[in-house]
Amino acid sequence: MSDLAPFKGDIVAPGDEDYERAITRWAANATRRARIVAYVRDAEDIATALRYAQVDGLKIAIHGGGHSPNGASSVEDGLVIDLSRYLNSVRVDPEARLAYVGGGAKWADVDKATMAHGLAMTGGIVSHTGVGGLTLGGGYGWLAPMHGLTIDHLVSANIVSADGVVRIASKTENPDLFWGIRGGGCNFGIVTEFVFRLHPQRRTVFGGAVMFSPDKLEAIAQLIEKWYPTAGEKEGMHVVLGRGFDGNPNIMLLMLYNGSEAEGRENFKAFTDLGSVMDMRQEMPYEVFNSFRDHWLSPGKCHWFRSFLVDRAEKVLTRETFDEVTELTNPEKPFNQSTLAFEYMPQAKINNVPNGETAYSRNRPGLGNGLAHVIWDENKPELLEEAKRIAQQMIELPLKIGGPQYGNYNADTEAALPTAEAKSARAQALYGDNYLRLQQIKRKFDPNMVFDKWFVIQPSLE
Repeated sequence: MSDLAPFKGDIVAPGDEDYERAITRWAANATRRARIVAYVRDAEDIATALRYAQVDGLKIAIHGGGHSPNGASSVEDGLVIDLSRYLNSVRVDPEARLAYVGGGAKWADVDKATMAHGLAMTGGIVSHTGVGGLTLGGGYGWLAPMHGLTIDHLVSANIVSADGVVRIASKTENPDLFWGIRGGGCNFGIVTEFVFRLHPQRRTVFGGAVMFSPDKLEAIAQLIEKWYPTAGEKEGMHVVLGRGFDGNPNIMLLMLYNGSEAEGRENFKAFTDLGSVMDMRQEMPYEVFNSFRDHWLSPGKCHWFRSFLVDRAEKVLTRETFDEVTELTNPEKPFNQSTLAFEYMPQAKINNVPNGETAYSRNRPGLGNGLAHVIWDENKPELLEEAKRIAQQMIELPLKIGGPQYGNYNADTEAALPTAEAKSARAQALYGDNYLRLQQIKRKFDPNMVFDKWFVIQPSLE
C-alpha cells in the first residue's frame, strides 16, 4: 500500500488485529468486509485516500457514526475513509456561541461539550448517532420545534471533494456547495469539520417515557388532536407502538417539555390522567434526556428503517394499525423488538425556512416524521429480506400522505437499484423541486460519482 504514502493515519486490512472492530457497525447487517480501512488524521489524508481509491478502482465509503442500516458507511472489498478515530473533536466558543465539530464526532460528544456552557443545538435523539450523516441529511431532533433542523444551525463546513481539494462551504464561500450539503447528504464530499451556531439551553428538561395499555389508544389519539394544533416550541411527543419490556403489546409516549418538572407535568396532565402502566418521566439534564433511547438501541443487533409522513392522530393511531404492529412483532417471531413510531413535533420553526433555501425539501405536507423500525438478532440474508417486507407492511396503514419523506429515516435507498434511471427517480422523490439544482452541483464537484452511497444524485449533462 505504498501508494497511500504519505499517509499519517492508520491503515487496517484483513488479517490485522483490529480489522473486525474496524468494519463493525451499529447495525450488524451493515457490516461489509472492506479491503482497506483508512483512519484519516486530516484533510490531506483524505485526499491521499481518495486518490488511491480512484487510481486503484476501489469503491469508497465514509464512516463517521456508522448508523446507516443499509451499509452506507461500509463497502465490500473497497476502501473505508474513517473519520471516527481522529476527526472527532468538539470545540466550543461560548462567547461567539459556535461549535467546531469534527466530521467523525457523535452527538454525545456535542451535547456534553455544548451543555458545559449552557448551550445546545438540534441534534440526534440517539446520542451515539454520527454528527455527519444526520446533519447532511437534514437533522431532526427534540430541539427542532424551538430552533429548526440541524442544517439550520450550520454556519460553514470544511469539505474534501472528489478531486482532493479542500473547500470551505458557507453563504459567502462556495455558496452552491453550502446549499447542496444542507440536505444533499454525502453526495459532494467528505466533511472534516462542521461549524454550528448554538443557542442558550436550560440545564434540565422534563421528559421520558410513559407506557399505556392498548385500550387507551383511541383516547390518546383524541388528546393529540386537541394538543398538537396549539403545541408550543418547548414541547414534543413520539408515539411508539410495539411491545413493552414484558413482551405484551403497549403504547409508549416519549415526551419532552423544555422546562421544569412542574411545568411539564401540568402541560401533559391530560395524557397521564388516562392512567398509565408505567411513568418514567423526570427532570434531568438535557444531555441525559437526549440519550434516553441509547440503551434500547445499543450496537450489535440488526436494523432496518422505513419512513413515512405522519397524518392526524385520529386517522393513523387506529386499532387496525396497532393490531398490524402487534401481529408483526409476535413474540414467537424474530422481529418482536420492532416498533412503529409517530413523531408529533411542532413544525412551524422548520417550515419558516423557504423551500429553496436549502437542498433539504421543506415541502412536506405531514405533521412530522414516522418510522417503522425493524430489529432482529441474527445477521442472515433471509431475515433481512423479511425485515424489509415487515417494514413495508408496517407503514402501509398509516401511509396516508404522499410527498418527500425524511431520508435519514429511510434505509431503503436506491443503493441496490439496477439502473441509473431508477436511482435518479428515487433521489428525485426525496429532493423534489430541488433535484435539478443538485444535479448541477454534483456535476461541478463530483462528475464521476465517487460519492454514491446515499440517495445518489446523477450529475447534470450540461
